[in-house]
Amino acid sequence: MNELISSLILAVVQGIAEWFPISSKGHLVLVSYLIGFNNTLQFDVAVHFGTLMAVFVYFGKDIVDILEDLLKGKWKSPKARMGFLLIVASIPAAFIGYILRHFVEEILNNLVVVALGFAITGIILLIGSLDFKVRKQTPSFKDSFLIGLAQSMAVFPGISRSGTTISSGLLLGLNEKQAVKFSFLMAIPVIFGAGIIEIGNNTLPSNLLWATLVSFIIGLATIHILLKFVLTSKKNLRWFAAYAFLISLAVIVYLLTR
Repeated sequence: MNELISSLILAVVQGIAEWFPISSKGHLVLVSYLIGFNNTLQFDVAVHFGTLMAVFVYFGKDIVDILEDLLKGKWKSPKARMGFLLIVASIPAAFIGYILRHFVEEILNNLVVVALGFAITGIILLIGSLDFKVRKQTPSFKDSFLIGLAQSMAVFPGISRSGTTISSGLLLGLNEKQAVKFSFLMAIPVIFGAGIIEIGNNTLPSNLLWATLVSFIIGLATIHILLKFVLTSKKNLRWFAAYAFLISLAVIVYLLTR
């Protein structure tokens, strides 16, 4: 398949799977395998940068308000508190991701690991869809750290970052809107930090601009659809759980019959 077409297909996959609770990393591995695309580190950073920019645009006002209150020393304001909560939530993923980065690189394209990751995602989403009484509008610092721990599981391919964080937020008493919003804002420091570590002193080639742009546009549309229509009820997580189980089963069947 033409390399440009392949890269654009993967950019669309990234734009959707980064925010739908179905693991973008797992999907990039599987789709790259199916279309015979050599998914390089630079390409991975490029498409993740696109979806990161989608969050900045969609939640731009929230981000500006958080930074403004933090920089002005208004540390007791709700927006500044949210900033501190996001920092706390980022600590576990940053630490665990850094420690395991070489191990994860070695198993990244292992289809057995990917299949297991999707199965774990399905279980997490099923648990998150259960009915629990809503207790709070924003997480506590303890809640944020626990959600951050859940997020750290997503270093493994097939385990959804948004799936683990949304589900853990719901289990800790957040309503659907707050759980989704907190999950997406949490992505900013994690994706940005991971991109900086991965790319190092290298620069992204200009031919990846189209992939970045496509993942940005699709990611922006996906965030809007999720917030407005899909994740308005935690019960809808069951559809994504079923999808994750099917993907896991399909990969296992493929591995057993090839």
